[in-house]
Amino acid sequence: MPYEPPPELASLTLAEVAEQVAARKLPPVEQWSPESTGDSLMRIAADGTWYHDGSPISRKAMVRAFSGLLKRDEDGQHWLVTPFEKQSIEVEDAAFIAVDVVERDGGLAFRLNTDELVVADADHPLRAAGSEETPAIYLGVRRGCEARLNRSTYAQLAEIALQQGEDWTVSSQGAEFSLLPA
Repeated sequence: MPYEPPPELASLTLAEVAEQVAARKLPPVEQWSPESTGDSLMRIAADGTWYHDGSPISRKAMVRAFSGLLKRDEDGQHWLVTPFEKQSIEVEDAAFIAVDVVERDGGLAFRLNTDELVVADADHPLRAAGSEETPAIYLGVRRGCEARLNRSTYAQLAEIALQQGEDWTVSSQGAEFSLLPA
């Protein structure tokens, strides 16, 4: 069955984004506690490129499948988890890249480099890091994993923040987030 990406984010209402999010059936990684561990020989570069044993993974469907098995533990280690084994995966910055954002119906909807859609809210917060000169904004995705906003998405979000006021905050689904690093 060929993979079909969701429609363009700009054309969706927040309710349609929520339908797209609900339609993605993810494995129940939270319920799995495998005893066996190993090294996946995989790495996610800071630009979002996935590598296995030093070679880029070029099939988007493979990256999307692997991304559904990701989790990050309390120590910051990323893992690919199956019912039988969890394998470490090196992540240079964030597991995902947010590549687009729209403001709709009181919410901020983001598209990730895996074509997933995430709406910022209390469970998927925005976090400002870095410095005032080189800020970095991260979006909580799931299971401790985050997406770093790429430059154009950061610019889009900054424009939304300026439309909402001059304090460099944005709100989404009743939650408020500062875009200024602490």
